[in-house]
Amino acid sequence: MTRKRTAILISGRGSNMSALIAAASDAGYPAEIALVGSNRPEAAGLQRAAEAGIPTAIVDHTIYGKDRTAFERALHDVLLQHRIQIICLAGFMRLLSPWFIAQWPNRILNIHPALLPSFKGLDTHRRAIEAGASEHGATVHFVVAEMDSGPVVAQGRVPLFPDDTETALAARVLAVEHRIYPLALKLVASDRVRVDDGRCIVCGAVSAEEATLLPRHPAH
Repeated sequence: MTRKRTAILISGRGSNMSALIAAASDAGYPAEIALVGSNRPEAAGLQRAAEAGIPTAIVDHTIYGKDRTAFERALHDVLLQHRIQIICLAGFMRLLSPWFIAQWPNRILNIHPALLPSFKGLDTHRRAIEAGASEHGATVHFVVAEMDSGPVVAQGRVPLFPDDTETALAARVLAVEHRIYPLALKLVASDRVRVDDGRCIVCGAVSAEEATLLPRHPAH
């Protein structure tokens, strides 16, 4: 098995990065974390990656001022230098342009703390509580030009209780994130995911755990 060379892009501590690194420490896992990159030199996750023996790279967006194209071309060049095949965004606080996304079609994964398409954007836990939602969760999806709108690879759900606080709900959702991101990367790196009419279809036999974490498509 040739493991897919994967880059994790972070801007902070990289909580989901740690979950992906742990999963990829298994030699049987189909993805190898070949690079951790950050747009912030002070990102705490860079030290965690270095401790795990993973190469790191910094492409500091501030040195490019408002020239987002120059920043993204520099980032793209670094990814190519490391022969990256899949990108995982893990708290990467930069919106990617259509140009960058087009260089990596269906090869950029992102995790969002909500059950997309509900609660796109920020403050998802507060908004879910205020909306009186009965359940909440997290979504791993392919990145497209429109924010939080790409085909869904995996979702994990948690109940939302009447007396929930943002802190309590966020902790339950984070535990789900740490389960579904390694699963989603595993499926993509195994070439088991194809995108058909904006939906992700998982090929091959699906395990019991996978079945609970795959997106629910409404019936036509």
